[in-house]
Amino acid sequence: MSVHFSSLTDEWKTPDSIYKKLNAEFNFNFDPCPLGGEIDGLSIEWGKSTFVNPPYSKLKLWCKKAYEESLKRKIVVMLIPSRTDTIAWHEYCMKAKEIRFIKGRLKFGDSKNSAPFPSAIIIF
Repeated sequence: MSVHFSSLTDEWKTPDSIYKKLNAEFNFNFDPCPLGGEIDGLSIEWGKSTFVNPPYSKLKLWCKKAYEESLKRKIVVMLIPSRTDTIAWHEYCMKAKEIRFIKGRLKFGDSKNSAPFPSAIIIF
């Protein structure tokens, strides 16, 4: 099993095809959580159109921040696990303008295996 699907990391590289399609639609100008953690995206202002594939271990904090940034008239698009039973989902994701469930399981990064969870696109 690839390290991308273990508890050794919670960084999941966005599949290029997903990002390109969303970027063509929303014209992103900011990513608050790039791979490698070079910035603290939870404590800074986000761009006008932000793409977020957050560390999944802190999903509730990222969903809260995304919702709060959207209240500033910003577009926030998240790629997250479709965990509809979580507090984060009900407190924040359900307030999104749109939720797009992804059919099947994504392959993150250069992994040969699909993710062990379904994913969704959350649009604030």
